[in-house]
Amino acid sequence: MSIQAKFNFLQSIQNLLAPYRYLHCVDLEATCDEVGESESPRPLAVLSDQMETIEIGLVVIDLESLEIVYEFQRFVRPQINPTLTDFCKKLTSIQQVDVDGARMYQEVGGELRTFAASYPNAAWASWGDYDARQLERDAGLAGCPSLFEGLPHFNARKWHAGLYDDRPKSLKQTVKSLGLVWQGIYHRGINDARNVASIIKEMLG
Repeated sequence: MSIQAKFNFLQSIQNLLAPYRYLHCVDLEATCDEVGESESPRPLAVLSDQMETIEIGLVVIDLESLEIVYEFQRFVRPQINPTLTDFCKKLTSIQQVDVDGARMYQEVGGELRTFAASYPNAAWASWGDYDARQLERDAGLAGCPSLFEGLPHFNARKWHAGLYDDRPKSLKQTVKSLGLVWQGIYHRGINDARNVASIIKEMLG
């Protein structure tokens, strides 16, 4: 990609964000299951359309200063499959005790909306579109509005691919490719949100 093309693409991102003061960098972890290579075939304990959010991680960037001004993290108690699979616990490091003591989706949603009211004029971004789809799934299962209803969503992974003329990478690979320091445990909502924020700050800075 030429310097001019990169400048133009960055300008397009800045134009998209121009109406907003804050950007919420979000990452979700959800109930899941997968049959390991060493396992005998078995039905999945959690089907894809039954996945429920079990952790919400959110980092707020002030788009004027490009500084992180707040963080929000909550575990969420799943209802359809309240017992986490071994695969899920290993992948996310989230344990059964974390979700057993957590509030339900609707309650956490109320907390999040109260928190978000302190940072008006905001949009939100995630690494890919999975998180946006998962929030819609959660809202459907819980029979309530999506957590970020009314806020525009941006795909930071597409921003990175366009800006660096690169094939989409995993979040961790992208942090490394940019020469940034990975923060925390991979596949934990708050840590992944921090790393998404780090990438976005690097792209916009």
